[in-house]
Amino acid sequence: MTKTNPGNFFEDFFLGQEIVHATPRTVTEGDVSLYTALYGFRHMPHSAEPYAMGLGFEAMPLDDMLAFHMVFGKTVPDVSLNAVANLGYAVGRFGAPVYAGDTLRTTSTVIGLKENSNGKTGVVYVNSIGINQKDEVVLDYVRWVMVKKKDLNAPTPDTIIPDLPKAVDVDDLVIAEGLDFSSYDVELAGSPHLWEDYQIGEKIDHIDGMTIEEAEHQMATRLYQNTAKVHFDQFAAKDNRFGKRLIYGGHIISLARALSFNGLGNAFKVAAINAGAHANPTFAGNTIFAWSEVLDKQEIKGRSDMGALRLRLVATKDHPADDFPYKDDEGKYHPDVVLDLDYWVLMPRRG
Repeated sequence: MTKTNPGNFFEDFFLGQEIVHATPRTVTEGDVSLYTALYGFRHMPHSAEPYAMGLGFEAMPLDDMLAFHMVFGKTVPDVSLNAVANLGYAVGRFGAPVYAGDTLRTTSTVIGLKENSNGKTGVVYVNSIGINQKDEVVLDYVRWVMVKKKDLNAPTPDTIIPDLPKAVDVDDLVIAEGLDFSSYDVELAGSPHLWEDYQIGEKIDHIDGMTIEEAEHQMATRLYQNTAKVHFDQFAAKDNRFGKRLIYGGHIISLARALSFNGLGNAFKVAAINAGAHANPTFAGNTIFAWSEVLDKQEIKGRSDMGALRLRLVATKDHPADDFPYKDDEGKYHPDVVLDLDYWVLMPRRG
């Protein structure tokens, strides 16, 4: 009898299935330093503890996407070890801030299933929740992933596709108790542009590019304890249609977010992920560029120190983010588009 974990295949999932993921992960200052080295984050509250505490944080918080990766990584051995591709995200809300020393654990519930017409794969929808050692929710999100079937003759499950909202409502964004951005220092933050300075429909070319190195993306994925074979196993990858390993989609998210500092230097607090798609695969050697579009801006009830911006972050590979048709008339992505992420940020206001 085997003692190893082969991972779940599509036919192993069932609607309502609850999965407790191993292993709880205590985040350290070393993790934060490595994350900074990998992506070059420069947002002030994630870089300088005294100034973070001056905004009401208990200490210097993790970048929200690092917290996302830590929570996400726990789900991989059970949900996407046998994945073909991670397809998208929706209704993700960030809750309690995460600090070095916090211990995170994740649970998931299967909320949807759809076998593909080829009979070889299917799409699994899961709602994953990350919790800290105080039982506070740090992240609650939905993702869907295409997973291989092991037994091609396994019965086809009833198709259930969850009805997901297009965006998280501003009133449902979580603002941690005690946060107050009224003393935010734009000079030390490196950008003078606050919530009032952005307009709906505005597009921002983040200009800079960053080339993906093979070693860096594998180190990043190991940092999150993401064990998906498609990122590590070149022996297995030679048989896929690309003949090489795929870059973890979350690596692209963090690269693009880091690039977005140039133009969105004060958009440091991610509050929600409304939707996201990994539009095309990325490989080592590709250079990532990014641009953002302001989709919406909303005041937050009772707050004069912060407002909410809804942003679309688009990342491209080997294609500077100047104006080009990133989607065609039928809604299909240009082959150089690798990420389309719709998310809310909390941004300081002038008051």
